[in-house]
Amino acid sequence: MNWFEVKVKTTSMAVDAVTNLLYELGAQGIVVEDPNDPIFNEGYEGDWDYFDRSEIKFEFEGALVKAYMEMEAPEALIPVIQAQVADLSTFGLDPGLGEVEIKEVRESDWANEWKKYYHPVRIGRHLIIKPSWEQVLDAEPLDLVIELDPGGAFGSGTHETTTMCAELLEENLVQGSKVYDIGCGSGILAIVAAKLGAGEVVAADIDPAAVEVTRENVEANQVTDVIQVCEGDLMQVVDSPADLVVTNIIADVVASLADSMKSYLNPEAVWISSGILDKKLSIVLEAMSKNGYEVLEVRERGEWRALLVRAGGHA
Repeated sequence: MNWFEVKVKTTSMAVDAVTNLLYELGAQGIVVEDPNDPIFNEGYEGDWDYFDRSEIKFEFEGALVKAYMEMEAPEALIPVIQAQVADLSTFGLDPGLGEVEIKEVRESDWANEWKKYYHPVRIGRHLIIKPSWEQVLDAEPLDLVIELDPGGAFGSGTHETTTMCAELLEENLVQGSKVYDIGCGSGILAIVAAKLGAGEVVAADIDPAAVEVTRENVEANQVTDVIQVCEGDLMQVVDSPADLVVTNIIADVVASLADSMKSYLNPEAVWISSGILDKKLSIVLEAMSKNGYEVLEVRERGEWRALLVRAGGHA
């Protein structure tokens, strides 16, 4: 079989979903080019760029997702991808043009070239995410390094929702606390919590692939003594409340958890949630209000929102 580059023209909003569906279709590597990504366009004092701007020449004004796949009949894949991308609109995501192009490439063209775009990135004050092949040369004394390679269906840890959750963890986690990461994906937020000094972390996901990836990342970051990785939803894997819960999923699920989540929060505990598009924020806020939560903060980044709340009566 030969190797092919699959290009999908989409929007910033749909990048993660398009990336996931391409991995599910067999992609072995993915590069995202998005000139509208806030992480690319907005700098903060002390940041380390995750993408080397000087290396990137954008060929599309929207988001372009490039996947590299080994296959025999690439033409048959085009309508499949187009249909799945178009279907994203049913989930409230704008798929954009949804145009798909496929061309043959040599394996050597992509196997290592994509790595040049990825470097350590600083999020929050003292958190650094780095790919395994990079070294952190200018770390500060209090910096905490999380090793997470881009690739796999769960991203590289630099999406706006992930960075906002990580920042809120850094600002609100108390040493020795018990933390639940529900819908853990790659496990990055559980790892962040462990690195920040949580005494016990439970990372749970209903997706077996996410559970496997999380276990690998937990081991790579040497926090197996703190993090317990479980397959299942919240009610299936824990039987006692936590000091902090983080859920980076989607707005509708966050809203649906508002009632039951109160049983899993200790007095003084907080709940960090994201995966919330701006246009869905009102749904989540309404659910929080209905269930007596105190909204401590709404954080914004691009079109995404993150919430920090406390259950009423716990303060």
